[in-house]
Amino acid sequence: MAGSKLATKDALATVPVKDLARAKTFYEQKLGLEPLDTEESGVQAYRAGSSTIIVYESAFAGTNQATAVTWPVGDDLDAIVADLKAKGVIFEHYDMPGTTLEGDIHVSGRMRVTWFKDPDGNIINVGNY
Repeated sequence: MAGSKLATKDALATVPVKDLARAKTFYEQKLGLEPLDTEESGVQAYRAGSSTIIVYESAFAGTNQATAVTWPVGDDLDAIVADLKAKGVIFEHYDMPGTTLEGDIHVSGRMRVTWFKDPDGNIINVGNY
């Protein structure tokens, strides 16, 4: 179905959380995202570049063991990691074949990436893509 109408539309990330107030503190204060006006109870939207992230209360929050949100940040990776670390973000360290760890950044050839979790365990990725 290449060329479908859906393929021409923007997508957004949807992240489940158990405690919206706690999540708002993390996404706004640690990640620096600006909240968008939302009228729905239990939901908070954020602008991230030209994308939107929807954070919503769910009983299933924290059950995903894979990456939920990815930020491709290019050459800004080191500055962003330093800023997040200064705000208390704790980075994940994974043992992956062919990858070395330089501080909190996993390096494999030209690819440089890092992961951290929000308060509900949702995995967030930031990389030099």
